[in-house]
Amino acid sequence: MTHPIIRLVNRNITISLNPGFLIWQVIFPLVYIFVAGFAYAPLVQGIQFGAAKDLDYPAFLASGMIGFNIMNSTLVSGIIIWNDRRHGMFEQIMSGPFTRGHYIISNICTIAIVGLVSAAFIMAVGYPVFFEDAEISLVTIPIIVFGAVAGSVLFGSLASIISTRLSSSEGFNVIINTVFLFFAFVSTAFYPAEGVQEPLRTAFYLNPLTYLVDVIRAGIFGSVDAFVAVEVAVLAVLACALFVVASRLLTRLNV
Repeated sequence: MTHPIIRLVNRNITISLNPGFLIWQVIFPLVYIFVAGFAYAPLVQGIQFGAAKDLDYPAFLASGMIGFNIMNSTLVSGIIIWNDRRHGMFEQIMSGPFTRGHYIISNICTIAIVGLVSAAFIMAVGYPVFFEDAEISLVTIPIIVFGAVAGSVLFGSLASIISTRLSSSEGFNVIINTVFLFFAFVSTAFYPAEGVQEPLRTAFYLNPLTYLVDVIRAGIFGSVDAFVAVEVAVLAVLACALFVVASRLLTRLNV
């Protein structure tokens, strides 16, 4: 018999792969990378990244879209939990051969799988844009994978926390879209922090998406330094902390 966690993961992925979600995950990044990237390239030139990297804007944006797409894809965690609560599926799952532990672990596995697949897709699509500057190696691949998994856990846990605290669909949609919109545009996903005035620059580094994007960029372009090591540590701590909070809230959900 299939393990309960595998059954729940299969169920989560099956209900997540709807046409709207797939279009959002495919079309939106393509538009940004190949339309916005090249349209703004003449205006944004010579972006310094790391000690010696001088990137053009399309390469900078394409690498940033990997982290951005990971964040967007992990929204499925919050949406699944919220819909389970709204439609009574959580109670039905708990009445079957599943425990809260199975439910929590299956959600984190779903987040990690979706995040890694999303990252791989954007890397494949964006590779023609940044391949000239890429320095991917056996040393940097673990950094990219770590960033994708840690970022997926972090933002998936945040989406889960929001879904457990809200009961109305209007409130859920407004809060989660507002929070993730702030994360998207107050980060280094679309433009570098250098040259940005305060207090906006400080806000960049209060944003976990900045750490996710910087870590993945460092892995792609081989620009791993002491500051990136600090960002890796911050990303790991935030992911663990939010996962613990989300798990505790899920264990307290009323059946």
